[in-house]
Amino acid sequence: MTGRPRRAFRRWRARRPFWGGLLLTLGGAEILLTEKASLKVVLHIGMQGLAGYLLPSVMLLCGLLTLFNPAQRLFYSSIGVMLSLGTWLTSNLGGFMIGLLLGVTGSCLTFGWLPDQEPRAGILRRRRAPSPTADSAAS
Repeated sequence: MTGRPRRAFRRWRARRPFWGGLLLTLGGAEILLTEKASLKVVLHIGMQGLAGYLLPSVMLLCGLLTLFNPAQRLFYSSIGVMLSLGTWLTSNLGGFMIGLLLGVTGSCLTFGWLPDQEPRAGILRRRRAPSPTADSAAS
């Protein structure tokens, strides 16, 4: 019974840039969690303080949208990398560099993901199987 949900999750994960979206989501969440200023103080500071909460929130949203709408991955990853770099100025040096690095790495993985690519397991099986030309040449 436990094998069926696991296979279904693997199939779902294989059709989208899972690791890129997950890292972008985690980067946004980490930056949001390291914010120390309360919302009352942020509203008093003004737009610069509000950007400290807005940029990681949109990063988190881009990561989730990447997972659930992979057709628009190029747009979400481009926005995600710009927002990640913007958090350097607005949110405690990008969540003490951890959130910034997670966001940039996730965005790059998402941008480079190709939906038509064969799974790696299929490539490994083909490499291990003896080719018919090698057998006939050896005879």
